[in-house]
Amino acid sequence: MKTVRRLLYRDIAGSVLFTAAAFLSLFFFIDFIDELENVGKQGYQAWHAAVLGLLAVPGHFYELIPIAVLIGSIYALARMAQSSEFTILRTGGLGPGRALSLLAILGVAFAVVTWLVGDYVAPLSEREGVRLHNQYRGGSKFFRASAWLKEHRETPEGERSYSVQVGSASAQGHLEGVRIFEFDADGRLLSRIAAERATVDDDATWRLRDVEVVRWNASDLDGSPAVSEQRMPTLNWPSTLTAGVVAAAVLPIKTMSTIELFRYTRHLASNEQAGQRYEIQFWRKALYPLACLVMIALALPFAYMHARSGGISLKVFGGIMLGISFVLLNNVAGHLGLLQNWTPWIVAAVPSTIYLLLSLAAFSWLVRYR
Repeated sequence: MKTVRRLLYRDIAGSVLFTAAAFLSLFFFIDFIDELENVGKQGYQAWHAAVLGLLAVPGHFYELIPIAVLIGSIYALARMAQSSEFTILRTGGLGPGRALSLLAILGVAFAVVTWLVGDYVAPLSEREGVRLHNQYRGGSKFFRASAWLKEHRETPEGERSYSVQVGSASAQGHLEGVRIFEFDADGRLLSRIAAERATVDDDATWRLRDVEVVRWNASDLDGSPAVSEQRMPTLNWPSTLTAGVVAAAVLPIKTMSTIELFRYTRHLASNEQAGQRYEIQFWRKALYPLACLVMIALALPFAYMHARSGGISLKVFGGIMLGISFVLLNNVAGHLGLLQNWTPWIVAAVPSTIYLLLSLAAFSWLVRYR
């Protein structure tokens, strides 16, 4: 059985890697061509475009690995069926359950690789790509033009709520155009803090620079509110909004890891903010590595098809169509879940569940009747 395992794993892994390399080469070429239109602007050169294209490769790998697993597995298993290798293995005692368990182990390995790339490599490369893009193009802002955060806090004066606006984040990680609005328990505006720049320490203390503070105090005798203004070069504002929460608010959602998405969705929920989009993305990211197991199961029935059922090229084409339909269903389910306010984990799990049931049904039929 060790020889059988080595034969299957070597052929399938090699085919998957070849398929992934072909896809990544194509996407790198497309990204490189897209960036070439900026060459010559503000000192932007061709090697800048190549670097940005390379930094986008981990993100593409994460998105394409289930399709690569499907197509590579179909190709390897169809080739083995066409050359009667898989038939010999079945004659030698490789039953359907054993074959499924062997490929499931390989699927788990692909799932682990997908998780590592999606949670560590891809977010880092995406953030570095955003930073370098702004540096090469001479800009200073990240993806979003503005972001709002909310915070509730108990103070000696009573319950307070804060609405924080961050205009942008610089390539060096500094916040720019910060405005902090303080409200009491009845929703009355108490103060506004405006700062040109800010940084967030590890203990969630905001270091504000070039600060203007406006406070609305108790009313004067004539009934008009007393307003006081104060300017200061620096101000330390204690908060529970950590640097991770702020980064999640201003950076593209694809730069966030699973744990960062989880923390940000909890922050939104605790402050009664809409977080459906981030919850769906969290569950999709958490369950996405399992798609490799589904693709392995979906490829196994092709090994039980007789050679006259179609050549390898036809089966690979069928695998490509299955992969495209899976990606399409996955994306459509996410958008529909956001529009219809469906349960996030169900939205994320439905596409993989449908294709897993489809693969198991096809596998059972082929084993029984073919």
